[in-house]
Amino acid sequence: MSTQKKTDIVNALTNKLKDAKSIVFADYSKLTHKQLEELRKKLKTVEGQFVVAKNTFLKRALTTLNKTVEEAHITGATAALLAYADEIAPIKELIKFFKTASAGVVKGGFLGESKLTIADVEKLATLPTRHQLYSKLVGQLQAPIYGLHHSLSWNLRTLVWSLEAVKNKKTNLRD
Repeated sequence: MSTQKKTDIVNALTNKLKDAKSIVFADYSKLTHKQLEELRKKLKTVEGQFVVAKNTFLKRALTTLNKTVEEAHITGATAALLAYADEIAPIKELIKFFKTASAGVVKGGFLGESKLTIADVEKLATLPTRHQLYSKLVGQLQAPIYGLHHSLSWNLRTLVWSLEAVKNKKTNLRD
């Protein structure tokens, strides 16, 4: 491979890594080609990308971004999961896929500028997604409003029920 082509590959990889909000390194060696394609499709739905690149290219791209990575994270068959929109959703999808396929191992990674260990990545996979957290927040913000609405309308409801009861009682007396 020519030097220019290698430089282009490293530059493209550097741009992808720079745009990613989280990066997870994984050993994909036990996955079949069909499983890799299925994984890529699933990750695309959550705005993630599973990039397979030579370890030397990956190291150079990380060095360009001033990210130091342990040698154990980039040895053997290594791929990088890049999460673009939501930091957690692609990680959850990757861990779930590895468990169902009984293949693949997470090696570590980055969340923003913070380094992640294997345990950190697995903890992140148990967190709810951004959309789930937003919906919980909205629900908690609306709860006091619903409570206030219920409290304020209670007296009106009891008045309506009382008037309805009086009306029914008078109609029953006429009959």
